[in-house]
Amino acid sequence: MKIPSNILTLLAGVTLTLVSFWYGQNHGLMPVAASHEAELVDELFDAMMVISVGLVLLVEGVLIIAAIRFRRRDGDETDGPHIEGNVPLEILWTSIPAVIVLGISVYSFSLYQEMGGLNLRNQPIEPETVQVAYAADEAGAMPLMASADDASKSTHTASAGIGPTREMAGQPPVTVNVKALQYAFIFTYPESGVISGELKVPVDRGVQLIMQAQDVIHAFWVPELRLKQDIVPGKETELAFIATREGTYPIVCAELCGPYHGAMRSQIVVQSPDEFDTWMQSQIASLDSGVETVAAVPAAERSDADYLAPLAQPLNLDVEADALAQLQPPAHSHGHPPYQLAARLD
Repeated sequence: MKIPSNILTLLAGVTLTLVSFWYGQNHGLMPVAASHEAELVDELFDAMMVISVGLVLLVEGVLIIAAIRFRRRDGDETDGPHIEGNVPLEILWTSIPAVIVLGISVYSFSLYQEMGGLNLRNQPIEPETVQVAYAADEAGAMPLMASADDASKSTHTASAGIGPTREMAGQPPVTVNVKALQYAFIFTYPESGVISGELKVPVDRGVQLIMQAQDVIHAFWVPELRLKQDIVPGKETELAFIATREGTYPIVCAELCGPYHGAMRSQIVVQSPDEFDTWMQSQIASLDSGVETVAAVPAAERSDADYLAPLAQPLNLDVEADALAQLQPPAHSHGHPPYQLAARLD
């Protein structure tokens, strides 16, 4: 019995859809999801995988079937039929990709907004940080402002990056200042003064990173968090997230920052709240002990190395205190404490 072609087409379409949905949800291509933001990114990635697999199977399937069914037979020396084109078919294969791209764009933008990508807009910026800005004069024109004093007339974006999400409301986040330099990340907890060479955060609590570059462009990238943020010299960037899975995950610089870029790595340790509090208290105690040791030397006789010597060990970096003394850039704005490490011990 010959099965009608429309039934075969329907069965092929159902099979293609089921295979696409199954592989899109079970591809296993992503690392473990360790944050709330990672779950959102994975939803978008899975949807794109479903669509991509379906299109690949459809296009490649049609090509294979056409190559087999319409292949040249032995002894056939005739030309194939001359086909000028098919307008309805061309409209179909143009409109379908356009609808898919538009749908993915709207979906990805909604996820970006849910992740806090638009939560840094319309924040006032301090005048001394404005480089290029516009403000309306009395005649309604928009001349380029040349002075910082005129910057207060306008509202600008205070930072770039990913801002806090609604899931972070109700509890103050753990704020960490991140300094990126060739070739290391330095993490400072401004509320306690603790400085570390690795980032430790509590699970299921908001974390807000305030990031600055010491020298060239760097990038803070944690694949398990599905988050990446460029760190640009002279510009403060922020990154907010909620880690949902305890563990240790690599922090990678994802921007070519020099000959040893590949070695610029650290790690983020997601701990239980009790473990994080215990670690923080132990670091504060070590810092206090270091202050007492340095305080034994009269302030007028202390060098930068004296100030920074107690910090060399907590940083877990293979550097000397004299080298750390050179990592003191001018104080920055936005109300965040400067990275004047020696001043913390004075």
